[in-house]
Amino acid sequence: MKVKDLFVLIGIIGIVLMMIVPIPIPLLDFLLIINISIALMIILVAMNTQEALQFSIFPSLLLITTLFRLALNVSTTRNILSHAEAGDVVRTFGSFVAQGNIVVGFVVFLILVLVQFIVITKGSERVAEVAARFTLDAMPGKQMSIDADLNAGLINEVQARERRQKIEREADFYGAMDGASKFVKGDAIAGIVILVINLIGGFIIGMTMKGMDFSKALQTFSILTIGDGLVSQIPALLISTAAGIIVTRASSEGNLGHDVTKQLTAQPKLLYIVAGTLVMLGIFTPIHWFTTFPIAGLLVFAGYKMQKNLERQAIKEEQLVEEQQIEEVRSPESVISLLQVDPIEFEFGYGLIPLADTQQGGDLLDRIILIRRQCALELGVVVPVIRIRDNIQLRPNEYIIKIKGNTVARGELLLNHYLAMSPGIDDDSIAGIETTEPAFGLPAIWIDEVTKERAELSGYTVVDPPSVVATHLTEIIKKHTHELLGRQETKALIDNVRESYPALVDDLIPSVLSIGDVQKVLAKLLKEKISVRDLVTILETLADYGSYTKDPEILTEYVRQSLSRQITQQFTSLGDSLKVITVGPSVEKKIADSVQQSDQGSYLALDPSSSQIIYHRVSEQVSKLIQSGQQPVILTSPTIRMYLRQLLERTLQDIPVLSYSELEPSVEIQSMGVVNL
Repeated sequence: MKVKDLFVLIGIIGIVLMMIVPIPIPLLDFLLIINISIALMIILVAMNTQEALQFSIFPSLLLITTLFRLALNVSTTRNILSHAEAGDVVRTFGSFVAQGNIVVGFVVFLILVLVQFIVITKGSERVAEVAARFTLDAMPGKQMSIDADLNAGLINEVQARERRQKIEREADFYGAMDGASKFVKGDAIAGIVILVINLIGGFIIGMTMKGMDFSKALQTFSILTIGDGLVSQIPALLISTAAGIIVTRASSEGNLGHDVTKQLTAQPKLLYIVAGTLVMLGIFTPIHWFTTFPIAGLLVFAGYKMQKNLERQAIKEEQLVEEQQIEEVRSPESVISLLQVDPIEFEFGYGLIPLADTQQGGDLLDRIILIRRQCALELGVVVPVIRIRDNIQLRPNEYIIKIKGNTVARGELLLNHYLAMSPGIDDDSIAGIETTEPAFGLPAIWIDEVTKERAELSGYTVVDPPSVVATHLTEIIKKHTHELLGRQETKALIDNVRESYPALVDDLIPSVLSIGDVQKVLAKLLKEKISVRDLVTILETLADYGSYTKDPEILTEYVRQSLSRQITQQFTSLGDSLKVITVGPSVEKKIADSVQQSDQGSYLALDPSSSQIIYHRVSEQVSKLIQSGQQPVILTSPTIRMYLRQLLERTLQDIPVLSYSELEPSVEIQSMGVVNL
């Protein structure tokens, strides 16, 4: 056993012996001064800790100091009642505080006891109780957060173990503080009881056994009692205050003094308001001006100095940031940041800045938030953050949309105009600047505010510039969503499903398919504008058929058949029939005979002449259906659907190709044309 450990044990035994063995008065004075010193040290340590666990011994130390203080109370009480004397420390405290007036001494003592018992101890007890309860309630969430950081590779196993130990220690500490605060409360009650015993017992002993008269007994034992109460309650008040500081201390980078000065001086202008209030009190109230004006002047001076210090500190921070930026540019690693490519970018000329500037009434940012929500609901994917910036290299009214750094669409807007699209019958009185609607390529005109109402009455579809941009951006995102869905995004979607269906995900990944295989299937669905929001059904289908084949084309066909209800509702309204262009037997046979098998899977090996013939036949039927105002849909057998899709996707990529297996049996199919060779 080390010497310091032995010293602590001897101290505890000595505290117990103090309650039994009488202590000489000189030694008692020495121990009372030690008690005050320990209390001062404890409150100073509490003020200089950055978090509660740095003073984790405090609950046990609180019990020991309370026991030590009670032992001193027993010793002083024994001396007061036996010898009418308790040493210089007790007598000095009693005489100095009372100042010859016993009533004043009692009032001061009672105030200290009430402050400690009702204010500090009661508040510390409540805070410790709530902190212990909240710490225990938060433990599962903190443990899960640590596990998530460990699985993501943000921390290693050693760091995770340290964090778990810290959480456990916090729970133990606040639980111990909840119990230890009861000691302080009981100590305050014991102080009042000892005061009454000393006072009443001293009167009786002084008048019956010491031969004192009433006035001398009152004077002697009152001073000793007050001194004994003060010399024990002042350290108790300091330690209970330290307990309050510990349990109310939030974790920070500095100690209590640093945080107080930093946070109270963060708003120097508030000192001017306080100074002005004091000046008003000196002028308009009986409080004399020479009492308030000096303090107000001191506050103004302090606020001025603090404001100047904050300005100098802000300048230093700006200079430091600039120096760091310069160093980053000079460093060879600074080039790495230039390699980052934004998934989606929206760039516009300076003339379209009001679209994105909220101070000028622009709501483009709000519309983009709605676009991301719409894509999540319709397609079942989370669209990446869209980077918006102005580009002086563009024409003033021009904008471009980039996908992974490449321009995929562009358009032009007139901010003070409206885009009007004809209902089919043009009105000669509606004049404007001819243009093309950017999202769907329809002919349109830009009209002014005066012509807007007349165009709406004539049946024109009139759209404001922000809506034009929002529609164009939405269609581009839907068209290129399959390019934005990578393995990382797929993993995020799968992890979201894992929270509710862990068995499904664990059964599929990675034993049956990898995340890359799932990503390929989802991308093929999105490429044909099939929503992947019902990811549970998709993963269930992949788990069923993934053990038979790893070909993403075939797996996609199985998934499409599982999503037959969704696909049927996507292309038909409730109660309406589905008008389609069917593929004739000759075309189906030609395509089926041209399918070749390889180690990488099957592919379509159709000769160019036959491909051109099939393409022209399909184009003729699609044109007829479009001219009649119908949405063209091509319907074929399940065995050749994916090959026909491959044949038409370069020229007719917006025309959906469905198979009979992807439609619900209850839907009515109406053939509007047949494709034959």
